[in-house]
Amino acid sequence: MNDKNIEWLLQGDSWIEYRTRLDLLNQTEQDMQVITVRKAMLTDAKIRSLLTELMDWPGTVLNSHKSASQPFHKLAFIADLGLRVSDPPIKKIVNKVMEHQSKQGPFQLTMNIPSHFGGSGKDEWAWALCDAPIVVAALIQMGLSDDKRVQTAIKYLDGLVRDNGWPCVVSPELGKFRGPGRKDNPCPYATLVMLKALAGIPELQEGKSAKIGVETLLSLWDTSRERHPYMFFMGADFRKLKAPLFWYDILHVLDVLSHFKWARKDKRFKEMLKIVESKADCDGRFVPESIWTAWKDWDFGQKKIPSKGLTLFVQQILKRTNAT
Repeated sequence: MNDKNIEWLLQGDSWIEYRTRLDLLNQTEQDMQVITVRKAMLTDAKIRSLLTELMDWPGTVLNSHKSASQPFHKLAFIADLGLRVSDPPIKKIVNKVMEHQSKQGPFQLTMNIPSHFGGSGKDEWAWALCDAPIVVAALIQMGLSDDKRVQTAIKYLDGLVRDNGWPCVVSPELGKFRGPGRKDNPCPYATLVMLKALAGIPELQEGKSAKIGVETLLSLWDTSRERHPYMFFMGADFRKLKAPLFWYDILHVLDVLSHFKWARKDKRFKEMLKIVESKADCDGRFVPESIWTAWKDWDFGQKKIPSKGLTLFVQQILKRTNAT
């Protein structure tokens, strides 16, 4: 990335400057510039708003995992930014998250699955493989990988892998609910978020499950015209640049896969990355092609001008890839 664009990113919101200094300039947490901007990030109005909302965990009863306003997605976002359990009020939020741990291990959210979809139709504490790994990944990123409760959760979730990735799995409270797909199919999104969780644990990052998951996603890209398990497509909408990285789209897939060394060398990974790189403007910056309306006040919540946040996300992927 050229110096002009680095300077441009450093002029962005405090969280953008913070991640740019750490991820693109290789500065350390002990650097005075990093310390200063980290303090600014923790007092940023948008970040404070997210933290205030998360203090009300688990928030609104979950009825759509795709909704970008869901608290567990926001928990993942602040974890990606680098907020830790030592940061107030993260400790209080984390305690609320971990208050409800299932007998199986994963942490629960309040959900309501209608009876005609196989649920009870009542509000209840439960988990699904399209939310539990996201919560666990956030806790790991926040510095809780050694916590026995987190270890119990990740061990159970890791054990759900099959030879073609992770399936659609829900906790017993949700009855017979299952997504729109064949039972023997992998769930692309569950596989994606499980890989994000495994990436935070060094011994699991190199394990058998991770290799299965990575191959599953790369194979789905290779056969994207024929295979759409659980109605997750990799077509035109999948290829649109969108932030934050919440759902099943090209940037989120590349971001997660870029944490695995062998994936970065794969030609299928490089094919996806080439598509993203081709979307840069003449200055090497990226304009959002799709937005989450719940995040319309952020710099990536518009489709008219280059977004510093979106450009940072792309550059983080490129930096990891070039480190191979």
